[in-house]
Amino acid sequence: MKRTNISAFIISLILVLSLALSAGCGLLPEIETETPEIPPATGNTTPINPDWTPPAGSPTSLLPSIADVVAKVKPSVVAINTEVVTLDLFNRPQTQEGAGSGWIIDENGIIVTNNHVVEGAESITITLDDGRTFPVDMATVATDWITDLAILEIDAANLPAASVGDSNKARVGDWVVAIGNSLGERISATSGIVSALGVSLPVSQDQTLYDLVQTDAAINPGNSGGPLVNMAGEVIGITSVKVAEVGVEGMGYAISTNLAMPVIEDLIRVGYAIRPWLGVGSYTVNQFAVMRYDLAVDEGILITSVAPGSPADKAGLKTGDVVTVFNGKEIANVNELLQGIHSAKIGETVEITYWRGEIRQTTSAILSKTPPPS
Repeated sequence: MKRTNISAFIISLILVLSLALSAGCGLLPEIETETPEIPPATGNTTPINPDWTPPAGSPTSLLPSIADVVAKVKPSVVAINTEVVTLDLFNRPQTQEGAGSGWIIDENGIIVTNNHVVEGAESITITLDDGRTFPVDMATVATDWITDLAILEIDAANLPAASVGDSNKARVGDWVVAIGNSLGERISATSGIVSALGVSLPVSQDQTLYDLVQTDAAINPGNSGGPLVNMAGEVIGITSVKVAEVGVEGMGYAISTNLAMPVIEDLIRVGYAIRPWLGVGSYTVNQFAVMRYDLAVDEGILITSVAPGSPADKAGLKTGDVVTVFNGKEIANVNELLQGIHSAKIGETVEITYWRGEIRQTTSAILSKTPPPS
């Protein structure tokens, strides 16, 4: 009995202490907090304009329907499939398939695309938006490497030709739509804006594309050769290239129609682009060339060939000469030489400074028009 009473006493004591502590917590004095004093306003307290009200935005019209633009242009866009024969590691021929885009510029089966889409192709097949498929007569293929443009023809009539717009009227910020055979799957559309105009972009050591329209509309493999259109459904560019690097987004480029149309017209009418012509094969001078050919200069254009009877031939230029100045401008690579030639006119006399061995010389050449491809 005594042990039981002690246990009961301990339990009672614990309960009493717990209640006392709880009560004590509730009886702690409240902590007073001091509200910081707000400092007085400083500066000019005289009203600038008591009647001022925030400017109200003007009512904005709805954006034109991209769906309407796609519905208008999509029937004019085609899928291009190519077959290219290459050699494997054992020098055996193998066939590789490629895909790209194009658009109908003439209802009688004339199609615009990129040179790099059809370059080296053994066969080309065109699939229209309505599902019909046509082979391309390879004898009708006309290409221009410099502008990355090509013309194809299929045996069809009454096709829905696209309207061509004026790329000079495009403004940065204008809405545009890119339509093409994205990833070789089917014709699809992406939208964006014109990000920049008149862009020059080197795409290889010896090729630079000029007067490009930059857009943030998504450009994917297979889109090449397809149209970039404005909100009126007019083609203002031919999709050609995109920057594909880690950390780079929304940098696609299209060849402007104002640059492309004269070339397209030449390709359709005469089969090749007509430009001023000098008649030389060239190579950008580098350290290898300096050592290999014991050149006196380390910058310029090494002439690798001279076409017989060409303006260069008549001007006395020879294989092994190094051109350093063309028509008053120093040149350091093949692209600069080509740009100098193409910015001149057919029949124009140009001055050329070059090195032959250790001797610096100057001559003049009268540029002629590009001869037909052989």
